Amino acid sequence: MAGLAVEKYRAQQIATWIFKHGATTFEEMTNLSKDLRQRLETKSWISKPDIKTRLQSKRGDTVKYLFVLSDGQLVESVLMRHDYGRSVCVSTQVGCRYGCRLCASGLGGLVRSLDAGEIYDQVLGIEKDIGERISSLVIMGSGEPLDNYRATLTFIKNIAAPYGLNIGYRHITISTCGLVPGIRRLAAEGLPLTLAVSLHAPNDSLRDQLVPINKKYPLSELITAGRDYVRETGRRITFEYALIAGVNDSAVHARELCGLLQDILCHVNLIPANPVVERGVKPPTKQQIELFKSILESNMLTTTVRREFGADINAACGQLRRRILPGTLKM
Repeated sequence: MAGLAVEKYRAQQIATWIFKHGATTFEEMTNLSKDLRQRLETKSWISKPDIKTRLQSKRGDTVKYLFVLSDGQLVESVLMRHDYGRSVCVSTQVGCRYGCRLCASGLGGLVRSLDAGEIYDQVLGIEKDIGERISSLVIMGSGEPLDNYRATLTFIKNIAAPYGLNIGYRHITISTCGLVPGIRRLAAEGLPLTLAVSLHAPNDSLRDQLVPINKKYPLSELITAGRDYVRETGRRITFEYALIAGVNDSAVHARELCGLLQDILCHVNLIPANPVVERGVKPPTKQQIELFKSILESNMLTTTVRREFGADINAACGQLRRRILPGTLKM
């Protein structure tokens, strides 16, 4: 706005129109002069959400969206309806470079990162579609948020701002597969975000197989960074642990996990693995899940089992995009 030689407060007016009201044209910005709107039209453009596919679960509590970006790439988002409000899971990249075994989003590798506006558009698009306020955010869709750090933090600051949707930082969770430098950088921001770490294994040998970035940042470094994050932010960490039948779901694994996480302020979120046919992933039985949970709780680890959302609509990361793309699995 400074380059247009107009009053500085115009920037906040425009930000409010875009980030709070979801304006997609400058013509809608009626508190700007007609001359300024015309000048903006010639120098700028506003992206808008373009929904290609919308699938709703049978229970009605989950809706999976596939958005088309300006260059034709596809990206996924998920709406989850809870008793306490509406939560949206957004993607930060098209594809992913890290190739975690239990995630479909990395099967085709990383295509590109999203810019901050493309991430924000996913939330605006869903809010407009359902006509309801989004109350919380989970940044754990396709891609690794800390691999797209600047755009992800810009998105977070915009959506938490008074000129945005004003979603509090404490209602925003950012997930990582274990990028230690990114965790330390995030801690230094001083924002009361919730950090979720995709752990999935209690030892390095198994985690090397499931989460290959572990070879670069092993558990000793990751857990140390986690402890430092808790100390610097005062926020409890969530460790995500996807239970895969016959791989990481035994009582031995549970006891090993207890030893790894002792004396760290954390919450363990057990996730019955979403089936990923291409990776040979399937969930364990309910009895096995309950046994695993009971061992953690007996060792004073706060533990929950994630409620299943949208398995019937390919709601796991990357599944819907791969079924829509030419040459991949059919719908």
